[in-house]
Amino acid sequence: MARHRIEETAGREWLDIGSYARRGPGRRDVFSAAQIDFISRTIRRAPEVMVKMLNRGGTGLGAVGRHIKYLNRNGELELLTDEGERLQGDGVEDVLVDDWDLALEEKRRTAELKPRIIGKPPKLVHKVLFSMPPGTPPQKVLTAVKVFAREEFGAKHRYAMVLHTDEPHPHVHMVVKAMGYDGKRLNIRRDTLRFWRQEFARHLREQGVAANATDRRVRGEVRPQKTDGIYRAAMRGASTHWHQRTATVARDLNGPDFGPESAKARLLRTRHEVLRGWRAVGDELVLQKQMDLAQEVRRFVTQMPPPKTEKEFIKARLLEAMGKNKARNDRELTR
Repeated sequence: MARHRIEETAGREWLDIGSYARRGPGRRDVFSAAQIDFISRTIRRAPEVMVKMLNRGGTGLGAVGRHIKYLNRNGELELLTDEGERLQGDGVEDVLVDDWDLALEEKRRTAELKPRIIGKPPKLVHKVLFSMPPGTPPQKVLTAVKVFAREEFGAKHRYAMVLHTDEPHPHVHMVVKAMGYDGKRLNIRRDTLRFWRQEFARHLREQGVAANATDRRVRGEVRPQKTDGIYRAAMRGASTHWHQRTATVARDLNGPDFGPESAKARLLRTRHEVLRGWRAVGDELVLQKQMDLAQEVRRFVTQMPPPKTEKEFIKARLLEAMGKNKARNDRELTR
């Protein structure tokens, strides 16, 4: 029998839909208080945190310096370090490069490449972005990231961060030295990022900020996921990717080729499993006498928007815009 899970933490299922962790005849494990809180936050659409790795730019010494100059806006913003220093002004990037011995690391990392092996040398630093939706207090975002960094990288890796508030969504950029004090490189996997999201959300909640970290499929998110460069360009309204994709969909809008994509079947299978899981959660809550929460789960399931491919998502936006334009033109004609 297939086992269907909704996960809260990397590598550990918080809910096993298939068996509900039955351990013996007549015994059924109940949801813990933490699991109930997680279910409540998710179905009530608590703001979702974002943690992303930034891969734009090079990986060499010069690229690191340019990235730091971008982060502190050429010395205008204050850079906070792992040692509690507050660095501001021209030349901060040179201070960090020297303090972190990155010139030595640059020589070491290129020496690690063996002859005749094609590939990029390992990174000197990792670039991480922590972000929250508009309306979140920026200083609380910064505090949560500082606590996260201290717990995750303290006495392990050098790091520095800066708060940006020039966009509606407050966000913190962090630079982490890839080579640790113990001579081991920081290896960031998908499970690592999932765990970091959960920890970032936890620290925000400790600051009194409603925050959650769930899989987008579990919460029924249908907006296409994009790389950081496309995402940030879209936020500015300057994404060439979206412009090109929108133009393509507009050309095909009424054409014969606007049919279902191969990805659609996969989306539908995933949604089927997610709905099946949430319905089982609702049933389990009923057994635990959590009637109000079970009812909320059922409403949450019925209100999930249908899954859409990127092409379908763009088509819906185009049709919505066309409808608004038509309504506006009709109003003008009746004046």
